[in-house]
Amino acid sequence: MKKFVLSFLMACALVSGVQANTGGIVWDKAPNNLNDMSALQNGAKVFVNYCLNCHAAAFMRFNRLKDIGLTEQQIKDNLLFTTDKVGDTMKVAMDPRQAKDWFGGNPPDLTVIARSRSASGKGSGADYIYTYLRTYYVDDTKATGWNNLAFPNVGMPHVLWELQGKRAPIYAVEEAHGHEVEVFKGWEQITPGKMTALEYDHMVGDLVGYLQWMSEPSQSKRVQIGVWVLIFLGVLTAITWRLNAAYWKDVK
Repeated sequence: MKKFVLSFLMACALVSGVQANTGGIVWDKAPNNLNDMSALQNGAKVFVNYCLNCHAAAFMRFNRLKDIGLTEQQIKDNLLFTTDKVGDTMKVAMDPRQAKDWFGGNPPDLTVIARSRSASGKGSGADYIYTYLRTYYVDDTKATGWNNLAFPNVGMPHVLWELQGKRAPIYAVEEAHGHEVEVFKGWEQITPGKMTALEYDHMVGDLVGYLQWMSEPSQSKRVQIGVWVLIFLGVLTAITWRLNAAYWKDVK
């Protein structure tokens, strides 16, 4: 039950963050892993292990993971729950009526979460999630004991804290427009996590990359087709121009 609640809160915070205002810290640039098959595979594993307990990806089938280099047997052995089949969509076992009784509503679907938010001058939805999952800090004034720089006063705890460890932000007081303000300068590691800071950032980058890919699995193929279409149109234009010139050269 505790695991269900934590996972639900995490997804709610992601969705709520999509609707939050554009204030706050500058978003970090998410790594571009859309063409890195090993990163996408690792991101899929993280997604299944940490996100799929309560939150469906109803528009994605497990067998679509073959597009990122996984075999059907690898999907069966490593990414399926006991009752799932490789052709099933990424659904959850919770009964929707029970979920509504427990949480007041069904846990949100995460299929297109990476495409849900962008802001002028701040970045894409992927940048927001990448920043959000890396800027949790301990805050004893909150009921959950956690807060977040990308989404201040967030209502969810840091469910990945064992991997990242506990951290606190470091601020410096600076003067701006005649007023003293606190400016974020970095992090103080209070307790270590199971991962180093670099390893954790890498894992989050893989997860965000997978969420990007899942939101539009055909994106890379679409871009490739678009390039070839433009090349074809360019060649056709050249041929048509020469044919037109040859046709009209003797016409006065």
